[in-house]
Amino acid sequence: MLELKVQKIGDSLGVILPENVIQHLNSAEGKSLFLVEDSGRDYKLTSANTKYGSVMDAAKDIMERYDDALRELAK
Repeated sequence: MLELKVQKIGDSLGVILPENVIQHLNSAEGKSLFLVEDSGRDYKLTSANTKYGSVMDAAKDIMERYDDALRELAK
């Protein structure tokens, strides 16, 4: 596990990623990274722009809209 400290960067807060993490993510200055909500309060940092995030957003929307029906089906 790697501990990162949140620090003030300009008017925002951020973390500095070590060079080995940047290399592992196959990233560089100016490239995008994606913070994807995993399960519960966990997040995953990835350099791949996969459909995972949009699929999970759609699933959450369906679960919220059809919460009662899904609970009945789960019985």
